[in-house]
Formats: sequence, C-alpha cells, structure tokens
Amino acid sequence: MAKTATALMAQDEAGLAARAAWLHFVGGLTQGEVAERLGLSATRAHRAIAKAQAMGLVHVWVDPRATGCVELENRLIARFGLSTCRVAAELPEPGPLPLRALGAIGGDWLGSVLDRGRHEVIGISHGRTLAAAVEAMRPREESRSAFVSLLGGLTRSLAANPYDVIHRLAQKSGAEAYLMPAPLFTDTAADKAMLLSQSLLRDVLERMRAASLAIVGVGELESSQGIAALMGEDAASIDALRAAGARAEILGQFLNAEGAVMATPFDGRAMALPLDELRGREVVAIAGGASKASAIQAALKSGILTGLIIDEATARGLVGAPHDADVVAAE
Repeated sequence: MAKTATALMAQDEAGLAARAAWLHFVGGLTQGEVAERLGLSATRAHRAIAKAQAMGLVHVWVDPRATGCVELENRLIARFGLSTCRVAAELPEPGPLPLRALGAIGGDWLGSVLDRGRHEVIGISHGRTLAAAVEAMRPREESRSAFVSLLGGLTRSLAANPYDVIHRLAQKSGAEAYLMPAPLFTDTAADKAMLLSQSLLRDVLERMRAASLAIVGVGELESSQGIAALMGEDAASIDALRAAGARAEILGQFLNAEGAVMATPFDGRAMALPLDELRGREVVAIAGGASKASAIQAALKSGILTGLIIDEATARGLVGAPHDADVVAAE
C-alpha cells in the first residue's frame, strides 16, 4: 500500500531533523552553518535540531569520572564492602527526590550491564527511582538478558503501577520480561501459598531465583510516599512498624537501623523472594534523597547489597564528607 502524503512528509521531517542534529552535534557546525548547509532558514534549522532532541535521536553522555564523585564512590566501597558504586553529581531537581541525577547515572549503569551481557536473568524491583533509570537508559535493539519482576505489584492505584518499570524496560532493551501477576502483599500467608500453587506464578518465582543480578529500590517509612502508597489499607501499619524500629523496606520486607531483617505482621505475605535468598548474588540498589538517608544506611548495614547507585548529597552524608560549597564557605 502506498504511503500517504502525510506519512511521507513526517518521514522527510524526521530525516531532516536527524541530518541537522548530526551536523550540529557531531560535525560541530553552528545552527547558522547547519541552516546554510541544508538550505534552510535559521528558524527552521533550529526547529529541526530541537525536533531531533525531542525524538530521542540525541544522547548526551558526560563521563562521571570527570566529576569529583570518584572519591565518594571509593569511600562508600571501602566502608560498606561494596563491589560496585556510582555516585551521581548534583543536578537541579524539580522535586525532593534526585530523580534526574539518579536516572541519568542509573540508566548509564544499566545500559553497561546489558552491553556486557554477563547475566542471563536480571531481577528488578519497582519505584520512581528505578523508573527514572529505565527511562534515561539509551535504547538497545536486542538484549541477551531476560528480566523478571522481583515482587508482585498489583495495586488499587494506577498512579502507583509498578509494572510500568519492567514494561518500559522490555520496550527499551528488546529483552524478554516476566511479571509477577499478584499483589505486593496477600491478605494471609495461606493466600500466598494458594497463589504460588498456580503454575504461572511458580514459573515466575523460579525465574526470580535464577536471577544472578537483582536491582532493587530502598523504601523509607517516614512519609506517605513509596511503600505506604502501595500498601493501601495496610498503610496504617506503617506507624506501628516505625515505632517498632523499622527504617527501610526492600522487596516488601523491613530492616531496622542496624540492617537486621525484622519480624513483622507481613511475614509470609510478601510476593517476593525472602531477603536472605538474595545473599550470594549481585544486589544493586538505586536510591537517594535526604528522606531516604537513614533507610539507605540501614540497607547498607544489612550486608545484602553488593552495589549502590546514589546521588552526591546523600553519599556525602553517609560518609560524613562536607559538600564542596561548605568547604568553600569555610575557607
């Protein structure tokens, strides 16, 4: 079937945008020189370059090791016995969480993991920070790794839909992806056992156990966001957990300030692997922000994490390093 005039026009515009961007960003031509080379007005050349950026044809990469964050990475590795650490340099952020910085460095790290292809199965949690990392990752045509959700995620609220993370990851990586079609918490332990008697869910659980890399978020209990938003009616239990000493949540399970896994009313109800089953494999957390500082510290003390991707300000707080601006002010 012949292409319509509208489709041909759109294809021509996309091609023009790509050529303009190539000349500008790779060829080093000014926008005025691009306009002259392509026979365009200056305004149209500017719009073509902007269109290429909006279409995702332009990817800017800055080597993080050109920043002063490498020392922080080394200190975190030494203090907490990590094998992997990436610290994202600070960026202006529109909200309280450093999603832009964590998304950029998390997406770059995740892309490098896929490029190396060392993991046949990668387990992934969910949350806003992981979603930002997946969104920032450069698309791949095909991946040698498969992804599996590390916990259930059916929620009453579409705004907190965890499946967005793994669905988008499958789209951007070309990888196979497997969901856990179950709630984060069942009503009872018996309900969990009943669900896991189904072959579909048993198959997903076995894939979780086959994951040699687990990518997780770290939940905090100090606000109404994060784990509280996903717990629905059980959110009232957050106050009791906090009073009992809970400071962090990973895969629907709770840690105290010293990193010990706590006994809670949710034991046996989380549709996820027990945290102790993560030990002995690579477990990398992507987390940051002032509100999560105590939760991240608890997660690091647990000994479960082998890697951490974190923002600069939170990293400095964890190792007691002054901010550069504080040093300048002191001088």
